[in-house]
Amino acid sequence: MTPLNRNQIAWRAAQDIRDGMLVNLGIGIPSHAADFIPPDRDVFVQSENGIIGCGALAGKAEADSDLVDASSRRITLRPGAAIVDSVASFAMIRGGHIDVTILGAFEVAAKGDLANWDSGVPDKGPLIGGAMDLAACTGEVWVTMEHTTRSGGARLLDACTLKLTAVRCVTRVYTDLAVVEVTPEGFLVHEILPGLSREELQARTGAALRFAPDCRTLEAPPLAAA
Repeated sequence: MTPLNRNQIAWRAAQDIRDGMLVNLGIGIPSHAADFIPPDRDVFVQSENGIIGCGALAGKAEADSDLVDASSRRITLRPGAAIVDSVASFAMIRGGHIDVTILGAFEVAAKGDLANWDSGVPDKGPLIGGAMDLAACTGEVWVTMEHTTRSGGARLLDACTLKLTAVRCVTRVYTDLAVVEVTPEGFLVHEILPGLSREELQARTGAALRFAPDCRTLEAPPLAAA
């Protein structure tokens, strides 16, 4: 059983981005989703630093140090893209104009609470960024993250132990082991990594899991690690 790498997690999340969406991508794993949006879908990716219409990661020949996304990756622009200032960018976010945001997280609770700005690690300062605005104002909040901490602790919990970013906001979670929906009844697994039993997934999760009747195998193409 080989967990998905960060690019594969981003790829899987990108497959659920629907045609016509305006999408915000957070730093880390979420930013890589822009590289894997299916080409037949007309999607505008918004970056909170002021880009509407982010394209994929730029190659060496086209990289421009003045054109970066929120993760400081040198990117391309899709046709019709626009550059705006931070005021306009956050007006879009706070005005509820973003269809879905994909964010990283430290913890997600069974009711959809999100903790992603303060890891609680001594000497590692918190990073607020725009996550609070996005979590509070976006139509859907998807999270991409590894299923457990480096020490094996659960990240999907009955209740978050870290400081919250927002409450009851997360609708879907993509991990290296599973695709999980947040429902009024708690976590509902839609896809599970091949070779991983339901019992093993439950043992790595800090809240009760239910499994969809049509729960499928979680698959991703072979991609180099980010």
